[in-house]
Amino acid sequence: MTPAARLSAAIEVLDVYLSGTAAEKALTNWARRSRFAGSKDRAAVRDIVFECLRKRGTYARLGLTGRGLVLCYSAENAALIDDMAALFSGEGHAPAPLSEAEEAGLVQTRDTASDEMTYNMPDWLSGALKSSLGDEAVDVARALTERAGVYLRVNSSKGSVEGAITSLAKDGVIAVAHDVSNLALHVVENPRKVSASEAYTSGLVELQDAASQALCAGLPAAKRMLDYCAGGGGKVLAYGDLNDAALFAHDANPQRLRDLTPRAKRAGVKVKILTTKGCRNAAPFDLVLCDVPCSGSGSWRRSPEGKWSLTHAAFDDLLEVQQDILREAADLVCENGVLAYATCSLFRQENEDQIARFCDDNPSWSCTFERRFSPLDGGDGFYIAYLTQK
Repeated sequence: MTPAARLSAAIEVLDVYLSGTAAEKALTNWARRSRFAGSKDRAAVRDIVFECLRKRGTYARLGLTGRGLVLCYSAENAALIDDMAALFSGEGHAPAPLSEAEEAGLVQTRDTASDEMTYNMPDWLSGALKSSLGDEAVDVARALTERAGVYLRVNSSKGSVEGAITSLAKDGVIAVAHDVSNLALHVVENPRKVSASEAYTSGLVELQDAASQALCAGLPAAKRMLDYCAGGGGKVLAYGDLNDAALFAHDANPQRLRDLTPRAKRAGVKVKILTTKGCRNAAPFDLVLCDVPCSGSGSWRRSPEGKWSLTHAAFDDLLEVQQDILREAADLVCENGVLAYATCSLFRQENEDQIARFCDDNPSWSCTFERRFSPLDGGDGFYIAYLTQK
């Protein structure tokens, strides 16, 4: 596919997304219809679509359409594009030529910009971000418009950071150490080659965000650890690499755990998967980690669609789910144990406010530690708090 044809494909996918179809589904359906598109073409179209979603507020100045978003994307990346007129020529598979109004709109400067344009999220969410982060909110919002880095966790039971860097390099993957966590690597060249590398297939490295790694590395040592909202299991595997503990994993949706068994085998870590009833039967645990369902705002670089689809009602529902999980998990913690509450959210309502609400409702519990991880540090945004019974 030519660069112009890729832009046309991105316009098509974005129009389908704006009509109400999930972005991933729109991309998948386009790829199935477009057998002529090679892997590099599919990756390029995906990159354009996700860049437009990350900066949807800014790019919508020509109208919230696939064409409007891609026009602004192309203009912003003009340094990489030889000729806008050639790309938007209407010839072959290229998008239609620019109208006079579009040409004027691309060069027009605005004296003022709305919060949605500045923060690239709906106004109600930018307001929540400002109340949560204060003066740092603008910088964090801008960071969320950048493409997320690819980070790896070195499995210390299988090798060293230096050894992992060397092994990856043999397969064309260039990675460097990252200071957010001492086992974290930042992939700076050829991230799409990671899954086929010897370092990955042998279990020497795992894909995991750097801040997520730091969160796991800081968890207190325990004899019996339960990851109560385990999802894919990355956190319980990271914890197991650093601690000699009996490991258990649970998720309200068991399908999310389907890859944990092969991942654990590759990493050389034993994890027992429990049902909800199984958690109660196996309790108590020294450490229960609840990485609860949340807005995902700290990871909107990876999933930018989330900030445009989240509603007030859905957000309020999440807050209640988070409290329900805290109450359920608290019953699974042994005397002198730790209940760890985590989100990949930047919003105070999902973080500090939730801990304060739980402690008010349950006065025998208190918060003994909390920490935020900012996207400005390179990884995703996270929050972690430790709760213990008085």
